[in-house]
Amino acid sequence: MASEKEIKEIYENGMNILEDLTNNVQEIQELVLEEILKRNAGTEYLSRFFPNGQADNQSFKTNVPIITYEDIKPYIDRIANGETSSILLAYRIIQFLLSTGTSGGQPKLIPMTAESFEKRMSDLLLSDLVTRKCFSGSDEGKSLYLYFIKPEMETPSGLKASCFTTFYFKTESFKNGLAKFLTSPIDTILCLDNKQSMFCQLLTGLLQRDEVVRFGSTFASVLARTIKFLEDYWRELCSNIRTGYLSDWIIDPGCKNAMSLILTRPNRELADSIQQICEDKSWEGIIVKLWPKIKYIHCIITGSMSQYVSLLEFYGGGIPFVSPIYNSSESSFGINLKPVSKPFDVSYTFLPNTAYFEFLPVGKDGEGKAQETWTDDEPVDLANVKLGRYYEVVVTTLAGLYRYTVGDVLKVTGFYNKSPQFQFVERRNVVLSIDVDKTTEEDLSKAIMKAKLILEPLGIMLTTYSSYADTLLTLGRYVLFWELKMKGSNDLPKLDATIMEQCCCMVEESFDFTYKSHRKGGAISALELRVVKHGTFDELMDFYVSKGVSVAQYKPPSCLKSEEAVKILNSGMVGKFFSPKTMF
Repeated sequence: MASEKEIKEIYENGMNILEDLTNNVQEIQELVLEEILKRNAGTEYLSRFFPNGQADNQSFKTNVPIITYEDIKPYIDRIANGETSSILLAYRIIQFLLSTGTSGGQPKLIPMTAESFEKRMSDLLLSDLVTRKCFSGSDEGKSLYLYFIKPEMETPSGLKASCFTTFYFKTESFKNGLAKFLTSPIDTILCLDNKQSMFCQLLTGLLQRDEVVRFGSTFASVLARTIKFLEDYWRELCSNIRTGYLSDWIIDPGCKNAMSLILTRPNRELADSIQQICEDKSWEGIIVKLWPKIKYIHCIITGSMSQYVSLLEFYGGGIPFVSPIYNSSESSFGINLKPVSKPFDVSYTFLPNTAYFEFLPVGKDGEGKAQETWTDDEPVDLANVKLGRYYEVVVTTLAGLYRYTVGDVLKVTGFYNKSPQFQFVERRNVVLSIDVDKTTEEDLSKAIMKAKLILEPLGIMLTTYSSYADTLLTLGRYVLFWELKMKGSNDLPKLDATIMEQCCCMVEESFDFTYKSHRKGGAISALELRVVKHGTFDELMDFYVSKGVSVAQYKPPSCLKSEEAVKILNSGMVGKFFSPKTMF
């Protein structure tokens, strides 16, 4: 694990390190691949692609196939069941990382070594350094970061499996680094009961409200959940502060012990101040009202998290967002070198020392929609991607992934020195699909962002959404789920059928030519919009958490595959609306 000396070196020399990395992209990438092959070419998996023993960079690109998780899963399963990790990589696996599983089904097991963990930490430290340089005074106060863990799984081999954050929060790197700047005691973060953990973390954050200069979590979805929790529990939080006593239902020993050291006396003045803020009819700007010294809101807000931008802008009261880093269970990729970018303008600069990257060119049709298949072009190296082009990222790591397609489609938006900067476009495997049409996550998001503009002048906010393809009908249709609220309260808006039908029409009009052609020809039924009551998407999140997803890692599925998930949203339905039967 990264030592305090290594952490200090990154903070002291981080910008020089960054300049060196981004000015020597091609050379570093070739060295990374050479090192991977030097270590792992003799493994059972890789050796079959080098029958003559010649495992150089060029033969790797020529002989080793581009794969998906299903191709490498048999090897990972064998290791999880007790075989030696040397069948896939030379170094010892210390842990399996779990993907979220909310987008495409079951979570994946991804090997992690001590070295791959350290590389992730280096990227996190560099990202933090860049952010702090952009916001003067941000390193002088504390961070109210809402963090959570899930119980680890143990594989038959004895190796544990968890999401990255669960592993990280138990390390000395966390204890000796980030944890020192948090308002939340470590024991409240390590509490397995998310409700008790959330309550205690918010309580400590309110008790230290004058010291908080950073507010955030891993993903924007967690912050949306946090605001909902605060709406439900602010009175009880004020009561705890006013009396100096912790609520009786907080029974976790770690939480109780940690809070006994912080909630030491009654503080009527603080409780009254918080109560006055929370009693305001409108919660617009509630974050900056409760924590007035906040410099920025720190969370991933790109990709599927972009649906929370409007909601968090409303609650944030003009506080800028920082979407710091682009990573996944498979690898760390890059960091945001322009932390003050608007959420929809965020790009990530790839760091060439974390893994070996290749890019499959993805064609775009006349309307800018990613095509189903790759172009006939060969994969290109990190140093050779072209400005404005779209690619699917392929990663080769020291931890046993070789030419592995992550599934993310990216667009090259610029360069920092010689290192490309990418904007996340969509997850390739996240699609709404009917026999005659496929609509991607990006297309759906853009269409809904246009449609919600119809509601905003009426004071109605779209807080979150999802969708699924109803293929049980003779002619399939797309179904949207929207959770709406009034800006000044949590009240359900009055649903005007004409206005809601306009939203349906705007979504369909924003889809591509293929969809509109089939819709016009009668091959697709009218789009359906189902409005659900406030809190329904929290129930959806609870469902996925009950299936093993960590609150800290939860990504709301924009396209539902689970019948159980659809039933949950249907149970909260308060209205349904359709586009006209004939359009276009």
